[in-house]
Amino acid sequence: DSKLRHVEKDVLIPQIMRDRAKELCSDKVQAFTKCCQETGLLMVVKCRQENTALKDCLVGYYSDPLFYEECKTEYLKQREEYRATGIKKKRQKFTSNV
Repeated sequence: DSKLRHVEKDVLIPQIMRDRAKELCSDKVQAFTKCCQETGLLMVVKCRQENTALKDCLVGYYSDPLFYEECKTEYLKQREEYRATGIKKKRQKFTSNV
């Protein structure tokens, strides 16, 4: 059964997309984090370049229909496994080196 409920389309699959995109853009996430830590309150002004690069990377993945389909397939596999076993797989958290 590959039909998706509203919450799956609008919440669960986008969450997988965000997690995977952060992992794939980890170099830009780290650069932005480092800039913010070094500049403190002036980060709004001084980290614009890093912020723009990070947003461009993330939006590139969010707007890619093939990436959405990959994440949808991953979600459907997780859902199928849960329905077969009844055991919920813990969501993998991606952490940056902060």
